Amino acid sequence: MQRISVIGNISRDHIRYPDGRDGHYLGGAALHIALAAARAGARAAPVAVIGDDLARLTREPDLACLDWSALRRATGSSAAFAMDYDSHGTVHCTSAAYGVSHQLTTHALGHLARHPGDFYHLCCRRPLHVPVLLSRLATAGARFSADFFLPSAHPLLAAAAPWLPTADWIFVNAAEYRLLTRTVDPATLNAVIVTDGPRPARLLHHARPVAKACPPTTTAVELTGAGDTLTGTFLARRLAGAAPQAALEAAVTAAAHHTATRPRPLPAPYRP
Repeated sequence: MQRISVIGNISRDHIRYPDGRDGHYLGGAALHIALAAARAGARAAPVAVIGDDLARLTREPDLACLDWSALRRATGSSAAFAMDYDSHGTVHCTSAAYGVSHQLTTHALGHLARHPGDFYHLCCRRPLHVPVLLSRLATAGARFSADFFLPSAHPLLAAAAPWLPTADWIFVNAAEYRLLTRTVDPATLNAVIVTDGPRPARLLHHARPVAKACPPTTTAVELTGAGDTLTGTFLARRLAGAAPQAALEAAVTAAAHHTATRPRPLPAPYRP
């Protein structure tokens, strides 16, 4: 099976809920997706840039399943995000300090040039230059998938539109799917996975439904990273040869279990 290279951020996350819960955790889509893929049996590499504050990340025992060869450490601070959830479990306010992740586009282009045979997942988030990366993926003939983040989905979907019909899979939530269908004819898209919280996830092939899976009922403790966990699990299972229905069922189950676990603490501070 191809290695899955996940281009995106690894970050320090400040998460706030309307019930008063508030904490600082290790996050980022590249970490969540790659970790889920690795746990589902794939070789997965986060293609990310971290700063000195996360220098001990690769020493965390429960992250030893990841391929860290595509991680770059730079002098400065890692990306940091603050996310406020509303009572419906939707992020309604975000703020970001990108830090060294401004170097991610250049780093990712170099990784792609060296490893064109990997399967790529692109986390379409700022500060990535999404059109440049998608254009290079298409030029290289690489297989790839993509996902979006609702607060920035509108402009990034428009920027990504010319290349989305060449993606193997696109991952969106219900609100993002509505934006997607206003941007690209869904009949031109190979496969779109649409999630909708506790409601069934759908797999659409050229806009036609081909699979549906309902997540198991859980008591949610943490929402951040659930969609990323679904993405990584689905990719690993499909690339290993699982049928679409089986891969989707495994993915929604993994995402539901993720919501029932405590968020990952930040690693201990680096001391040179």
